[in-house]
Amino acid sequence: MAPAAGTRPHRRTGRRLAVTVAAALALVLAVLASFALGSRSLAVAQVFHALVAPDGGEATTIVRELRMPRTALGLTVGLALAVAGVLLQALTRNPLAEPRILGISAGASFGVVLAISVFGVSTLAGYVWFGIAGALGAGVLVFAVAARARDGASPVTLALVGAALDASLASVVYALLSIDARTFEEYRFWVVGGLTGRDMSVAAQVLPFVLAGLALAVLVARGLDALALGDDVARGLGHRIGLVRLGGGAAAVLLTGAAVAAAGPIAFVGLAVPHLARALVGADHRWTLAVSALLGPALLLGADVVGRLVDPPGEVPAGIVTALIGAPLLAVLVRRAKVVTA
Repeated sequence: MAPAAGTRPHRRTGRRLAVTVAAALALVLAVLASFALGSRSLAVAQVFHALVAPDGGEATTIVRELRMPRTALGLTVGLALAVAGVLLQALTRNPLAEPRILGISAGASFGVVLAISVFGVSTLAGYVWFGIAGALGAGVLVFAVAARARDGASPVTLALVGAALDASLASVVYALLSIDARTFEEYRFWVVGGLTGRDMSVAAQVLPFVLAGLALAVLVARGLDALALGDDVARGLGHRIGLVRLGGGAAAVLLTGAAVAAAGPIAFVGLAVPHLARALVGADHRWTLAVSALLGPALLLGADVVGRLVDPPGEVPAGIVTALIGAPLLAVLVRRAKVVTA
């Protein structure tokens, strides 16, 4: 006897819950690895003792002063990039969309270069604010220009305006770098992308922007499902597509701007993680956003740990490792891609 039709949604929900729990466990393991592994590896018991009963010893110093800040930043940035990737792919209806597509990363780069070359800012905590301001300015400009087009802020218009702004800002950045050696030396540390060298103040600076972007993403999740069916269908279902695009775009700008300003333009997290999440839980954006928010920081923290273990006591920046991991991961996902239903 065939199973009742009503059991299918329950099975689908059960599978999605199982995937979400597995993603949460993967994130917990990544956090533990981030605290425990490096050029000086620690036992889990040492990590736990350093967190709950610090005694001023070597393990406490390593965990609380060196690894806690980069773990906190990895959680924040990984979540922001993954959720922003989901939003951008939904808004532009482009499966290859990622934070660069709207010129947001280029805006953050421009803000950082401006801070170093014009204002003489020499600390990461100092030019994070310039990076956020540059990213927000770029995002606002893209949506303002796209909204004045004949078809409004459509996916194609957003992508074209974003690509044009990305190229324009990149040319200005390279021009400033070519005439100022000091700016180039400062900038190249940031542009590689990574979690090292950041203290807790950096994560604290960007956290409000990430929380605001995440709240907006949750609010527009149902509207994104409707947009995937086309503008006319979305309107017929009662959604105000202009507000959905505005809310989703604002969320993507806040998330991307905060992440890129704090950790540099880290590649592939915002591109690969949404594809992996959709492959696991389907096209429902509420589930895709939830699973991406767990897998994003797990991937970034995992990449950071791998970078520490490759050549101790030196390390490879997380941005390089995510590119090395993300490229084959994305290739596998594309090769095995199939149509998924909500």
